[in-house]
Amino acid sequence: MFVSLYTGITMGFGIISMARENLRATQIMTDRMEEMRLYTWTQVTSFGSSTSYIPSSFIEPFFPTSSSSSSFTTNQAGINFYGTLSVVVPSITESYSNDLRVVTVTLNWTNGSVPRTRSMSTMVSQYGMQNYIY
Repeated sequence: MFVSLYTGITMGFGIISMARENLRATQIMTDRMEEMRLYTWTQVTSFGSSTSYIPSSFIEPFFPTSSSSSSFTTNQAGINFYGTLSVVVPSITESYSNDLRVVTVTLNWTNGSVPRTRSMSTMVSQYGMQNYIY
């Protein structure tokens, strides 16, 4: 009985940890997608060139907090999310395909010994971008 109780508690903590990592991954990808709205169309189309303003790779740390008595402390055994960003012309045949770009953010991280990957894609349009920043 004690073994099954211990196993249940351990599994519960593992599931919560995985849910927190997935939530953080979603937050990171959403943040990068929202960041794309602040770039000009010229900056978006120059992605991958030597004058590109948009970074193609990044690292985001995640340090979950653990409770120690009544105060919260930072757990030093955090996780690094390794991300890549790509901007490509979509593979569509419509006449406006040159006015679109497909933006994809991919995250990789390791939970213990299990590699994890999440990805998010969207399309950005030259005439759909806001111009209140620039």
